[in-house]
Amino acid sequence: MDSFLYSVNASLPIFLTMAAGLGLRRLGLLDKHFADVADQFVFKVTLPLMLFEQIRAVDVYNSFDGGYLAFCAGVTLTSILVAWALARRFVPKRSVGAFVQACYRSSAAILGLAFIQNIYGSVGMAGLMVLGSVPLFNLFAVVVLTLEGPDAGGQPLKARLVSAAKGVAANPIILGILAGLAAALIRLPVPTALDRVLENFAGLTTPLALVAIGVTFDFKAALGTSKLALIASVVKLMVLPAVFLPLGAALGFREQMFMGLIVMLGSPCTPTSYVMAKTLGGDAPLAASAVMLTTLASSASLTFWIFLWHSLGVL
Repeated sequence: MDSFLYSVNASLPIFLTMAAGLGLRRLGLLDKHFADVADQFVFKVTLPLMLFEQIRAVDVYNSFDGGYLAFCAGVTLTSILVAWALARRFVPKRSVGAFVQACYRSSAAILGLAFIQNIYGSVGMAGLMVLGSVPLFNLFAVVVLTLEGPDAGGQPLKARLVSAAKGVAANPIILGILAGLAAALIRLPVPTALDRVLENFAGLTTPLALVAIGVTFDFKAALGTSKLALIASVVKLMVLPAVFLPLGAALGFREQMFMGLIVMLGSPCTPTSYVMAKTLGGDAPLAASAVMLTTLASSASLTFWIFLWHSLGVL
């Protein structure tokens, strides 16, 4: 019973916040325009600031865990390459990019950190999970969609790759992570007043992002999803955690660090994947279906994984 209550208390507040967004839309208080603006504000401002603040707080000289960082990066890279190789063999060409994204790309930086903060009060060393996974999430999303998608606007492949590289270099999430790492390395002093402002903006990230997800959530789209979206969702929410979480436990990762692995592997596909698929000429309907379906199903799957590993004494 204790493990069940633990898992419910970890996951329920997250999904109730999304449900609140859905309810506010039904009441006519919020609409899709609000969600679009909120998504852009979170993506370009509050999320990079939150990542900067969280990573800046890591004591890289005394408590930095290179093994955990390497594990997160290695698992992420393996998941991407295996999904890509299988998709090229079994998935129609036009859908490969969106399908691969749906298989590996998590809402680790938003929903993931929300789970960890909700349970432990702070991210702690689990912030290294973001550093090890999110840059690869974004980098390979651009690469896969560019290489597997149709020629956008008649551009040659070389021009598209250059454009994609510029997009990665200017990605606000990656810039926030790199800035936070640099600040941690030099132990950047931040005046108290400025630090409070940064904390205020960073604190907007989770509730605003969750409400925006709720505002745009469409049950019909999620339930009427395609076969490919269903397969990708099973891979994302069940297969990857089943394969890699036991390995993480065997390597001794516990508490916040293990929770970081759960949300890195098992949290729903980020809404950004739909935006990128649409922009780069991928299968946007497939990407949208995967986001909807994984968001809906993760309320049960994440609760299950948290319950299981808490019962085993890992969390």
